[in-house]
This record gives sequence, C-alpha cells and structure tokens, in this order.
Amino acid sequence: MEVVDPGPAESLLEIGCGPGVAAGLVCERLSTGRLLAIDRSVVAVERTANGNVAHIAAGRLEVRKSALQKLRLPAGSLDKAFSVDVDLFWTGRADRELAVLHAALRPGGQLYVLYGAAGPTSADRVTSAVAASMLAGGFQDVRIVESDRGVGVRAGRP
Repeated sequence: MEVVDPGPAESLLEIGCGPGVAAGLVCERLSTGRLLAIDRSVVAVERTANGNVAHIAAGRLEVRKSALQKLRLPAGSLDKAFSVDVDLFWTGRADRELAVLHAALRPGGQLYVLYGAAGPTSADRVTSAVAASMLAGGFQDVRIVESDRGVGVRAGRP
C-alpha cells in the first residue's frame, strides 16, 4: 500500500479483490474516502465482504461481483485504481478495461498495476506489456515501480 498510498478522502477502485487483504489495508487509511472492490469471482467477493464487515458498515467499502470491462462508474469519479497480482493487463490487450478506467479516473488520477515479488514471470516481461497497454489506452507519465516487495506500472490519466 505504500506504492498506492491512499489518502483519507480518496475514492479508489481495486480490480480483483481476491481474499480482501488489500481492501482491508486501504480502508484502514480512509476516513471520508471510499473503496470499491470488484472481482469476477463470487468466492472472492464473499471473502472480501466477510473479512471487511466493519469497513462495509462504516461506508468505506463496497464490494461487487463484476468484470472490469462491464463496470460502469460516473466519469471522473475515481482518484486511484489499482490491481495486485491480476494478470489481465499483461497477458493480452486490455483495451476495453483500460477505457473503463480512463473514463472513471479524474484528470490527474492514477492507475497502478502491481505484482508481488513472486510475480507470474520476469518483471521486464510483465512491466513492458503493461506499460505498452497503458500508453495505447491513453494514459501518460507511465513509470515502472519497483521495491523489494514487487514490481508494477503506474500511469496517470491526462
């Protein structure tokens, strides 16, 4: 979460919430902000919701079963969007998904596609594919982010 660095009043989207660990960490940093966590898997959505009941009750977290390409959000409604260990962005073209994110992020908003240190393949193979997709999707200021915990790509919405 030090890479995404959610602010207390920010509106965020987590793509592929899995077991809900990241959702809990983000929500701990929110006061008036909100996180929408999505996943295509019913099991992942249930795990995230069950593990974050207090955050849902406090209005900091909403969990939905949805594929990113089918998600409809108000234009410019997000400050940041992120994924952790989601293969979607490097295994093929993600044109429709990136279009959804481009529309939903406010100008200056940030997209983070992150992979843990035990990522799916070599860091360069992942980051070069993700960065190329982001540039093709209209994002700018595309940068590789690396730490001892993993690797990823950050991009800004113009």
